[in-house]
Formats: sequence, C-alpha cells, structure tokens
Amino acid sequence: MIWKSLAIALATMTMSACGEISFGNINLGGGTNNEDNTEQEGGNTESGGDQNPDEGGNNEGGNNEGGNDEGGNNEGGTTNPDTPVGNYPSQEGSGEKDGYTLVWEDLFDGEALNTDIWDVEVRNDGCGNAELEYYRKENVAITTDEASGRRCLTITARREDYGGRYFTSGRLTTRGKKAFQYGKIEAYVKLPKTANGLWPAFWMMGNNYDEVGWPRCGEIDILEMGNAQGIKSGTQETFMNGACHWGYYKGSAYPNYGKHSNAPYSVQDGEYHLFTIIWDEQMINMYLDLDKYPNVEPYYAIGITEKGDDWGTGYYFHHDFFILFNLAVGGHFTGIYNTAQVTALPNVGDEAKMYVDYVKVFQK
Repeated sequence: MIWKSLAIALATMTMSACGEISFGNINLGGGTNNEDNTEQEGGNTESGGDQNPDEGGNNEGGNNEGGNDEGGNNEGGTTNPDTPVGNYPSQEGSGEKDGYTLVWEDLFDGEALNTDIWDVEVRNDGCGNAELEYYRKENVAITTDEASGRRCLTITARREDYGGRYFTSGRLTTRGKKAFQYGKIEAYVKLPKTANGLWPAFWMMGNNYDEVGWPRCGEIDILEMGNAQGIKSGTQETFMNGACHWGYYKGSAYPNYGKHSNAPYSVQDGEYHLFTIIWDEQMINMYLDLDKYPNVEPYYAIGITEKGDDWGTGYYFHHDFFILFNLAVGGHFTGIYNTAQVTALPNVGDEAKMYVDYVKVFQK
C-alpha cells in the first residue's frame, strides 16, 4: 500500500475509481477465461488502490479511493465453489514448481518478531491517506492463532484513545533488510472482518525509495480490502484490490493501474487464504489461493516492458522491492474519516486481528 488512494487517471488530474475485474476472469476450475486479460502496460489506469506513499512524506492525499465509483460490482465467476474449508496445510504455499525454488521465508514461528528482518513502524500521521489509526509496536506480535494452533505474525487494530487518535494498529516492513527483484512472492493470511473501516494490506515498495522517492520507486499492492466501493455495494468480504503505482508527479497526476475484483467466496471467512504475486521481466500477475486452485487466472495483471515515455512501466519495476504488511483504519481507500463510521470497531476496547502464517519468496 504505499499508501493508497484511488488511481489517478493519467489523462486527468483526478483520481479515478478502481477498474473492475471480476473473478469471472478467474476460472477456479481451469478451463477458459471469457474475459479479456489483455496485458496492461504503462499508461493504464483502471484506477487502483492508489497509494499514498507514506513511507515518505508523499501525500496522495487528495486521492479518494473512497468516493470513486467503480460502477456496478461484477460478481462474475462462472464457477462459485463453496468457501474452501481450511485444514491448515503444511506451510508450503504454492510450492517449488514451474522452475521456482524457495530463496527466503519467514514462518513467524518464534517467540518474537525477528528484528533482523522486520521493522515495526511507529507513526500517527495518517500515512498520506488520512488514516485514523496510531501505528504502535505494541500492536505487532508473534502469537498463537487458537483456531489453527500456528504461531503467526499478528497485527491488532484496536479501538482505544492513544496519542490523540481513537484507534491503534500495526505496520511493519523489511525496508533496508530484505528486498527482492522478481519471483513468486506470497503470504498466507487470515483477514479480519473489515466491515466498514478496516483496510488490511500485503504489498511491496521499491528499495530505492530513499534515493528517488515515491512514486518513482514503484509500488506493488498485492492484497487490499476495505475499499469504499465494496462498502457501498455490501461486498466487503469479497471485494479485493490489486494495484501498481510508479513514475512521478506531473502537476497532481502520476501513473497508476489498479483493478478491483469480487472473489467467488468470502476471503474474510475465518480461514487462511494465499495471496501470490508472480513477477518477472515481462509481467506482474496476482493470484488468490493458488495453492488450492493451481489453474486460477490472475485477479490482476500488468505488463512492465513499456518504455514509450518516462512514465512507462518498463522503467520502474525492474529492481529490488521490499515487503510490507499493515492493518489501517479508515482513510481515503475506505472513504471513512469519522470515528463513528468505523463499524468494524464500534466500542472502546474492541479488537480485530490480521494473522500472517508465513511469507515466502521463490525465484528461478
């Protein structure tokens, strides 16, 4: 997320709504894909979860993913399998196949977070997205998920007064410690009920952020939920977003490309789901539950070879990127800026947890 808002249309100076891609694209049973998965290059802005790089003071601020109306929700999907029943399989992810070899992982199975790999951020600046939470170290821990019995990275969002904010939560990053160029990168995540107001994310940002800033460093948003359009349509548990951000500002615009999708089953069902990016010299593709459905089509795809001008994707996604997880409360992506509107955490002391069983990187 670098920080997300909706995508800014390249031809205009305003944010556009997330472009629609339904899991009609995703054929859970194999078979053919009836929707055009045309490779998307540089100037595409189906509107994506815009990010406001808040890794640095970049403020996508004015971009309101919230108010963007993606149009009618497409539940799509020619197949609608029952929600997968989680039996907590071995921690292999989609595995070493198709020429990929495991090069790094964190199974989060120790007593504490490995600070040689992760930094937990402390901040209350809204991350350029008008978020409502205070990010604290205390909200990030390694705990045992009672449902699975697994040790997990646990990010807790809590309704509490702290430092002038009414919510606390957690955000962590491998910035300056672990970064990767290309590969199959995936995380096994159990999401909370986002209802109205929670915004969980698994994402990556260019490791050259300190040198070139955002969005020149590039950003890849693999998982985001809690978008305002999903709230509007009552599809919070299936409405997903994938996005990329790159380039630089021309006036108030910069290039984005994002798509929203309605999964054919809830991904906030109390089970773990695998979120995967396959990234090579040509393409970035994102997948849901690739371990269960190896023939699934990507819910997001973008070509990264275009060099028609200096906004071309070919200049921004061919270097190391680091990994981030966070659980935001409110902000532009959700379209929620008022504490009273956060139905996910209605009462003081209420908590919501995002569990990450593991994160893995495979490369060829």
